[in-house]
Amino acid sequence: MAYADRSPADKDRFICIYPAYLNNKKTIAEGRRIPIDKAVENPTATEIQDVCLAVGLNVHIEKNKMYSREWNRDLQYRGRVRVQLKQEDGSLCLVQFPSRKSVMLYAAEMIPKLKTRTQKTGGGDQSLQQGEGGKKGKGKKKK
Repeated sequence: MAYADRSPADKDRFICIYPAYLNNKKTIAEGRRIPIDKAVENPTATEIQDVCLAVGLNVHIEKNKMYSREWNRDLQYRGRVRVQLKQEDGSLCLVQFPSRKSVMLYAAEMIPKLKTRTQKTGGGDQSLQQGEGGKKGKGKKKK
């Protein structure tokens, strides 16, 4: 069956999003596809999947796929997310996502708001506050 004959609803017709596309630690040459000010620090395929599922997109994750320009073979850099943009008849699944770039920008915007990310930063803030408190205490003891 020719590629054009297949339905847009087939899994192999879903668009691919690699974490490198959204990574602000990468250059355009290394595979980033969105502006650096909108990109996220080291996103994972699971995080991309989570934000796409939350908005109601049909998503399929392929954990063992690697981005061809990714030199680091660590597990956190592995994975690819396939997202369905169009339905069987060729109409858009969700009107707010007409293109792959719109999905990438949305994912990059939402990943920092994920609970896993906010909890990590929250934990960091608490330890910073404790550290500051300790410094104040030490200062008082020296006087």
